[in-house]
Amino acid sequence: MLRFLTLIGKKGAQIIDLMMLVIDVTKGMQTQSAECLVIGQIACQKMVVVLNKIDLLPEGKRQSAIEKMTKKMQKTLENTKFSGCPIVAVAAKPGGPEAPESENPLGVSELIEVLKSQAYLPSRDPSGHFLMAVDHCFSIKGQGTVMTGTILSGSVSLGDSVEIPALKVTKRVKSMQMFHTPVTYAMQGDRVGVCVTQFDPKLLERGLICTPDSLHTIHAAIISLKKIQYFRGALQTKAKFHITVGHETVMGRVMFFSPTPANFNEEIQENVFDFEKDYLYQEEYLSKDSVPSEENKANDQAGEVPLPKQQWALLEFEKPVTCPKLCLVIGSKLDTDIHANTCRLAFHGVLLQGMEDKNYTETFLPKLKVYKQKHKEGQVERVMDDYSVIGRSLFKKETNIQIFVGLKVKLSTGEDGIIDGGFGQSGKFKIRIPDGLKPDTKMVLTAASKKKSKGGKGDMTKEDENSKNDSAQPVTVSLIFKRYVFDTQKKMIQS
Repeated sequence: MLRFLTLIGKKGAQIIDLMMLVIDVTKGMQTQSAECLVIGQIACQKMVVVLNKIDLLPEGKRQSAIEKMTKKMQKTLENTKFSGCPIVAVAAKPGGPEAPESENPLGVSELIEVLKSQAYLPSRDPSGHFLMAVDHCFSIKGQGTVMTGTILSGSVSLGDSVEIPALKVTKRVKSMQMFHTPVTYAMQGDRVGVCVTQFDPKLLERGLICTPDSLHTIHAAIISLKKIQYFRGALQTKAKFHITVGHETVMGRVMFFSPTPANFNEEIQENVFDFEKDYLYQEEYLSKDSVPSEENKANDQAGEVPLPKQQWALLEFEKPVTCPKLCLVIGSKLDTDIHANTCRLAFHGVLLQGMEDKNYTETFLPKLKVYKQKHKEGQVERVMDDYSVIGRSLFKKETNIQIFVGLKVKLSTGEDGIIDGGFGQSGKFKIRIPDGLKPDTKMVLTAASKKKSKGGKGDMTKEDENSKNDSAQPVTVSLIFKRYVFDTQKKMIQS
């Protein structure tokens, strides 16, 4: 059976062969129309545009108004996958709902012919676990409870056991119908009514039914994702979105991450997540408008932000969801004013890994090797000897410097050093220089120390002030390390 939707909704965006986008010809594209178009680009390959309510146009100007709106729609679609798709003008119910039945529809026969020309026999696969999206549930006296919907995968036969995973209930299929015709078998893509007994229809308005034990309820997930280009503003880590997954929409918090910068251009295997690799934490989804991260600055890439071929997100749901692996995920800001001229759909992706354990933060997340790049900078205050200096401004007074002992640092003059311990109580620290200070470095630091000492005795002369202004920049100390976000021990790691 060919599946098409007249007004595509995110919850139905799982198995769509042909999309029919209905536009009020007197208003043109509205926010929701544009969002339907965006979802169509994600979930569908073919579309027909229907310009409805043409009976509301003055008869003398009707044709020119239709032609004008047709050109507008062609312009809107020219940079989408639906460029050049058929556009049909109709009035499904001339005069509105109160009009007499004698009023004949306008353009509907032409629409039927266009739909016939666009129809094709889709490829369906009856193998795998049965999964059906239920959109209506009701009881029939003397028969049982009927669940109607679309089969997303697999097949079902009379007598099969099916599970309603959200309720942890399993029932046997008593009878089935397709378009009022009794059937004994249905498969992927079919629209079917499944009748079971001893089940209260009030418990399930819409949801999923499946082969028993084939679906799992998850509390969090890892997804691969793409930002929707029409969404304004940045996608920020820790932000909350409405997450549509499976047949549910719940609130969820996101954390974005990417490959390490060295692997930005690496080809990523589709629909697979590698837990053996390291990943870089991102404060926001990386796009051409992103602000350079600390790691990019450290790599002297503070100009144009390099973009990875693939990005991921950790989704943490406010309440558990039941869904299949590799299902479509859409993130939205549905609390945005529907009348605002802005796209509420923020990103779309594929669910790669679900986390069933409600204690996933302890049992699962430590396996996820996402790290933050840390870059601290301080100054060398003075020389102790040829192989050691005193640093400052790298740590706060209350910092436990002992946990940083042994970490490598680099002086702006080129020397490599190792933090040797604290010095006093004000956050200063000792740095050991294994290969010794360069003579030029020692000279700069010694001169700076003398100048500082001289500046503390009495008033500074004009000559001293000029000398200070002409002095070289202070020698800085850089400490770079990474820390894994989900490492319970909070270890600092250097390459």
